[in-house]
Amino acid sequence: MKQIIKALIPVRSGSQRVRNKNIKPFADSNLLEIKIKQLLRIKELDGIIVNSDSDEMLEIAKNLGAETAKRDSYYASNTVSINEVYVNLAQNCNSDIILFADATNPMISDKTIIECLEIYKNNSEFDSVNTVNLIKMFLWKDGKPLNYSESNKPKSQDLPDIFAINSAINILSKETMIKTRAFVGENPYFYQVDDIEGIDIDNETDFEFAEFMYKKYRMK
Repeated sequence: MKQIIKALIPVRSGSQRVRNKNIKPFADSNLLEIKIKQLLRIKELDGIIVNSDSDEMLEIAKNLGAETAKRDSYYASNTVSINEVYVNLAQNCNSDIILFADATNPMISDKTIIECLEIYKNNSEFDSVNTVNLIKMFLWKDGKPLNYSESNKPKSQDLPDIFAINSAINILSKETMIKTRAFVGENPYFYQVDDIEGIDIDNETDFEFAEFMYKKYRMK
C-alpha cells in the first residue's frame, strides 16, 4: 500500500530573536509563503500541512492551498521542551511519512528536496534523511580544543568532518518521529548541502543576509 508523504511546516507566533520572522516582509513576500509555494512545486508530495498557533499564519496557509493544524498554545510556548513539540507535531500530521521543512531555510533548492525524497524512498537502511552543513572550524570548549590538537595543528581542510543539522529538510516516518521525539532517526542519512543552501535564519543578521542571497540567487 502506498505510503502518504506530506510536508510539515511548523511556524509559531512569538519568535524572540526576529519578531514574527515567518511572516515578516522578505523579498517581496514572507518566509512562510515562500516555503509553501516551493513545496507545492514538489510533485512527489501528497500534501502540505502548516502547523501553527497563529490564526494569521494558518489563514495564509489556507489561502495558498495548504492544510492546516492549529497548535495548542502550550506547544508554542518558550517553556515547553522541543522534544515534546516534535511528538505533538507528528501526532497532528495525517501522513505516514513526514517531510519536516522549516520556513527559515529559504535557500534550499527544489532539486535537493527531490533528491532527499528519492534517497529516503530507495534506502530502507536509513530511518531519516537530514540536510546538514559541513563544519571545518577550530572548535573550542571550556578552554580546550574539541576537534584538533593545538600542539599539532592541522590545516583547516584537514580537520575531521563535523556536520551541523540545518533543519532545512528532514524526512522520516511519523512513527519514528514519535518514537525518537526528534526529526533525526536512529540511523540517519546526512545529505550535505553547501553554505548557501544551508542558510538558517536565527537572528536579524541571518534574516538580512538570507534576504540578500535569496534575491540574488532564487528570485531569478
